[in-house]
Amino acid sequence: MLELLKNLAAWLTGPAQWAGPDGIATRVLEHLEYSVLATLAAALIALPVGLLIGHTGRGAFLAVNLSSFGRALPTVGLVTLVFLAGGLSVWPVYVSLVALAVPVIITNTYAGMAAVDPEVKDAARGVGLRGRQILWQVEVPLALPLIMTGIRLATVQVVATATIAAYVSFGGLGRYVFDGLAQRDLVQVLGGAVLVAVLAVVADLALGGLTRLLFRGRPATAR
Repeated sequence: MLELLKNLAAWLTGPAQWAGPDGIATRVLEHLEYSVLATLAAALIALPVGLLIGHTGRGAFLAVNLSSFGRALPTVGLVTLVFLAGGLSVWPVYVSLVALAVPVIITNTYAGMAAVDPEVKDAARGVGLRGRQILWQVEVPLALPLIMTGIRLATVQVVATATIAAYVSFGGLGRYVFDGLAQRDLVQVLGGAVLVAVLAVVADLALGGLTRLLFRGRPATAR
């Protein structure tokens, strides 16, 4: 075990391992590209749906059950299905990652909207605010912490799952895992897994810090 850890440390810190088209730096950038684009696409799809459900109260059953659907989604199976239907391209990766992230964002967005005190919305109507004004000036600001939590959770899940790009012969940090398994190179497999874990933790900490920065000085009752 000690020898394995030494080899892993040497693999992670070796200058040659970081350089070139197959180096760690390139693989990290590829992994980030898949993760960021997929999360942005998921947010563009899920946020309007979650806001609509939370604002109107219609479709709440869908929002509640989407969370279970997201956990049960066979990501590798979906990648394979889209790959067989659409051929060799990066689209199966994006479709699968977006499908993974959308339920989390919708569920948390709905939960944030549903948690807004009805008396606050009634007071907003009492001072003359209309539907859209109540949505953007009252409900969304109060629901934003939970919405951000949903985006944060979705991002971490996508970063951790973007290794599937290597399953259909594309790049990212999953390349080390799949190539290492094929070559029976345990050090390379562990190195890829460690890098994915570190990247997921960094993403979580970065979004957590952004959330705290956005809501610094905000009253606890508004959170």
